[in-house]
Amino acid sequence: MADKILIVDDESAIGELVEVYLKNDGYEVERAENAHDALKCIEDDKITLAILDVMLPDMEGFELCKKIREKHLFPIIMLTAKVEDRDKIYGLTMGADDYVTKPFNPLELVARVKTQLRRYTRYNGSSLEKNEEISIRGLLISKKSHKCVLNGEELLLTPLEFDILWYLCEHQGKVVPSEELFEKVWGEKYFESGNTIMTHIARLREKMHEIPRKPKYVKTVWGVGYTIE
Repeated sequence: MADKILIVDDESAIGELVEVYLKNDGYEVERAENAHDALKCIEDDKITLAILDVMLPDMEGFELCKKIREKHLFPIIMLTAKVEDRDKIYGLTMGADDYVTKPFNPLELVARVKTQLRRYTRYNGSSLEKNEEISIRGLLISKKSHKCVLNGEELLLTPLEFDILWYLCEHQGKVVPSEELFEKVWGEKYFESGNTIMTHIARLREKMHEIPRKPKYVKTVWGVGYTIE
């Protein structure tokens, strides 16, 4: 069964263009031109990834992303005409997994869709064979079930957040450089992507109920990277 991609953009020309490229790669596509229709589509259909424009007629795309994250963990890619770091960071803070700046190359967008879906597939366990678990001071993370439990509470992590935490746990006691963490988790070359990593680490710490200045688990080694001692 083909993955179903939801495109939310009120510019028909962009939606149609992206739809053509995705269908050519074998994906099923649903389209919506506003947040209301997008939310209805998500409830009615089994969506595996959403592409959200930031500027929508009835709701900002960032707010739509936040609403989706209240119930769903599938990957979200933001389309934005804003290039400032603070806008990108805000989108990641709301729960987005990636962003593409307009104007964009449709082939690049399709490549990013494939990357996010590979991570989502691993998260749902379809390609896992080993029963790997790591336990660290009340934190239990399982690669087979892709579940993370902290002091008896299951943490609802996105696939990206899970991959970050797993990689750090797998290298417990070592400092993982930011470049290494980005390239291993995102599968891309590291080009000034420190803000992206910092934003996802902040979301992860929030879900782990960490005190920002005195984290118990994910610690920052300034100028180098991150570690779990």
